[in-house]
Amino acid sequence: MLSLLGLSMVVVFTYLIMTKRLSPVVALTLVPIAFALVGGFAPELGKMMLDGLKTVAPSAALLLFAILFFGIMIDAGLFDPLIRRILQTVNGNPVKIAIGTALLSLMVALDGDGTTTYMITVAAMLPLYRRIGMNPLVLACIAMLSLSIMSGMSPWGGPATRAIAVLGLDASHYFIPMLPTMIGGAAWVVFTAWVLGRRELKRIGSVHLKTGGDDCYIKAILADSPHKRPRRILVNLLLVIAVMTALVMGLMNAAVLFMLGFVMALMVNYPRLEEQKERILAHSGNAMTVVLLVFAAGVFAGIFSGTKMVDSLANSLVEMIPASWGRIFPLVVAITSMPLTFVLSNDAYYFGMVPILAQAASAYGIDPVEIARASVLGQPVHLMSPLVASTLLLVGMVDRDIGDFQRFTWKWAVLTSLVITAVALLSGAITLVA
Repeated sequence: MLSLLGLSMVVVFTYLIMTKRLSPVVALTLVPIAFALVGGFAPELGKMMLDGLKTVAPSAALLLFAILFFGIMIDAGLFDPLIRRILQTVNGNPVKIAIGTALLSLMVALDGDGTTTYMITVAAMLPLYRRIGMNPLVLACIAMLSLSIMSGMSPWGGPATRAIAVLGLDASHYFIPMLPTMIGGAAWVVFTAWVLGRRELKRIGSVHLKTGGDDCYIKAILADSPHKRPRRILVNLLLVIAVMTALVMGLMNAAVLFMLGFVMALMVNYPRLEEQKERILAHSGNAMTVVLLVFAAGVFAGIFSGTKMVDSLANSLVEMIPASWGRIFPLVVAITSMPLTFVLSNDAYYFGMVPILAQAASAYGIDPVEIARASVLGQPVHLMSPLVASTLLLVGMVDRDIGDFQRFTWKWAVLTSLVITAVALLSGAITLVA
């Protein structure tokens, strides 16, 4: 009964936001409440919602301060030299722009952080997309796929870190056989960018942008403003490196690190009180939109988990796997990770389900490390989920609705998962029992 209720809730929620019957904030809040009432959980509803809000509070704080931190860095012009180099290379050719987006986002995503990847990639490329009339959902799709490959499969990225920790694995034992899959996945992302760029080329053509004079497109995109601080680029770069290094080393909680980084960036670049207020207000709209969505997602997750719908649904899916599929169990895990990670948070999937899947696989003589590798292959689909905080940031930055984003990206996300699964099989990262 709970499995059916949980599945129905996910289907109804997805339908409502993809058809724009309800806004994401409203759907994330009202749909789980309605299903909890139908299931008879009214007395515990308040506690479940509060538990969900507590769970996402650190993520909300992280996004709030990360948006403000990188917003200040973008205002100060830290990324202008990188953006200028990319713009000089791609000019107004949609194919080059899309491939440039892929290469940039793949490189930035190596740090494993979705917020950083999206903030830098969108800041660099969105003005050019708007300048020539390219669909910003192309930018969002490419950035998301890049993150799913570079962060989703690396041992310092969130998903793999959880899988390695919960199964007690050696990181290098997990990672080295995954390198061909990551390389193949990165090549697929670049190919996808080429395909999407070709589509945009047919739609809008190649736009030649002037590279000199007052009408220079680079000068127009990187227009001078009183907020630029070109003399402080080195200081700002050192501050970003310090924050990201501390983040990777785990010296402090990520939210605390970005809060401290934001405060220091504000003091270094805008020491006057009036300037500080102005810069905070300039980014508060985007930050507030994302934080509201994160808290609404917390309500959804809290009810989904508190009612045990998520546990029942996960167990039902595991039980549905026939015993005869034992020889292809890693492939089964890879394929089922797509829908499971879409409806579950990474914590719920990797800490709750992956140990169960690994134990079941051991009955067929399958090494737990293969289950860990297989479990991350659904990350391209996971990152479409409205329960992923950084995804909410991404759609907000490109000024699109999450339903539009899902409609545009779902086939590319599924294809990417299938491609990297095929590469993992061919390279031996996951195997089939004879």
